[in-house]
Amino acid sequence: MTGEPFSAGEPAEVNDQFFSAVRSQTRAAVDELLVEAALVPGQVLVVGCSTSEITGRHIGSAGSEAVAEAVLEPLMEAAAKAGIHLACQCCEHLNRALVVPAAAAEQYGWERVTVVPVPKAGGAFAARAMRRLPEAVVVEEIAAHAGLDIGLTMIGMHLRRVAVPVRLQTATIGKARVVAARTRPKLIGGARAVYEI
Repeated sequence: MTGEPFSAGEPAEVNDQFFSAVRSQTRAAVDELLVEAALVPGQVLVVGCSTSEITGRHIGSAGSEAVAEAVLEPLMEAAAKAGIHLACQCCEHLNRALVVPAAAAEQYGWERVTVVPVPKAGGAFAARAMRRLPEAVVVEEIAAHAGLDIGLTMIGMHLRRVAVPVRLQTATIGKARVVAARTRPKLIGGARAVYEI
């Protein structure tokens, strides 16, 4: 539990049991994706998250930092355990920019931009990530190795080519649909090309 009161506009079913379920569903989804994507330390997982969709509302209509924290906590734990970088996508009002650890921006040469995500411009998830990720900075674009999309937030623009859908056992987090992807290098060449040694 985050210690923050539930907002008056949240549905009655958004309670301690709901937050516990969101945390466990998020952890199950990210753990499964990390196995399927076979990420190695230093690689990047991009996550888009609509906290509105998680509570059964329309995307962008009822953001909740308490819900964002319930999602972010297991994501950060899983990323730390795997030694990977977590990139948290902002909403469309910041052109889906990303909150990332400064170390990731340095490692990959991502150009920083100046903006502070807030719930109404960036989204509750990115706003929370800005305060929680280590030395968080904002960048406009990345090419992540895998992605988790909670609530159909359109993370595809931040995935490396070639994206491969991953069908997770965890199909929803709260009431939001979950879509996942891993990436692989392009297959190049023609009829005589060989792809395995």
